Amino acid sequence: MAPPIVPDTQHRGTVAKLSPLASDLVQLARFDRPIGAWLLFWPGAWAIALTGRAVARWDLLLWFALGSIAMRSAGCVYNDIVDRDLDARVARTRARPIASGRVSLPVAWGFLLALCAVGLIVLLQLPLLAQAIAIASIALVAAYPFMKRITWWPQAWLGLVFSWAALVAWPAASGRFEAAALLLYAGSVLWVIGYDTIYALQDIEDDALAGVKSSARALGDRAKGGVALLYAGALLLWAAALWARRPDPLALLALGPVALHLGWQVAGLRRDDPADALRRFRANRFAGLLMFLACLAVGTAA
Repeated sequence: MAPPIVPDTQHRGTVAKLSPLASDLVQLARFDRPIGAWLLFWPGAWAIALTGRAVARWDLLLWFALGSIAMRSAGCVYNDIVDRDLDARVARTRARPIASGRVSLPVAWGFLLALCAVGLIVLLQLPLLAQAIAIASIALVAAYPFMKRITWWPQAWLGLVFSWAALVAWPAASGRFEAAALLLYAGSVLWVIGYDTIYALQDIEDDALAGVKSSARALGDRAKGGVALLYAGALLLWAAALWARRPDPLALLALGPVALHLGWQVAGLRRDDPADALRRFRANRFAGLLMFLACLAVGTAA
């Protein structure tokens, strides 16, 4: 009998060929949905690139990539442990391994510890300042799954968490902390709130029935305009970060491609089309790449 597969997997054929336990662990860690790892990785990669050290510290980019995969997966396991009852009441998530009862809590906790061990290996590769900043994020990460029960804007908390790599990567690459890192981080926070609002449009009806709060529900019919404002704010803060590194109007032109891409996401966004919302959300891996190229160009020239 084929193992159950969650609806939004991106590698259904591969997952279907695995044993039931392997399939469940792959889905639990979201290895079959790598978009989250990409989104966690990009802010750190931007910071490394904007310091001008991307080529010299290519190894650091690889360590951050591994850390992004491990810690995003660990976060997903922890989130599913905490949200198992809520997930069972939402159509898109009720097939998740813990919510459906296919993976027990002891197995999930053991898997979580194994993923955290990989994250610890990555942490030990960083200088002390970067290590301290990374450890400071633990409280934010631990609190995130509870935010949807407390605030209408859990996406804002996710923005703080998913952008944290920018604050870690800057001193890891340069050995110091600069204002540009904070500007890059703040812009990333708004970007995350924007794309996760798009993601939340998929579940807006089920979330209302389950009592789950989200920015998509808070904004309602104004979701498109809200995302547009968030993306505009992100671009302004990123422009300030690039200017802090290279005060030259030409440097700001590097943001042109990512600005056009974010504009495309907003222009065709529809509140009543979950499939399109998922497609536009996943497109942010390319937005992240375009922003990385902008930071690489400016950081190299600075």
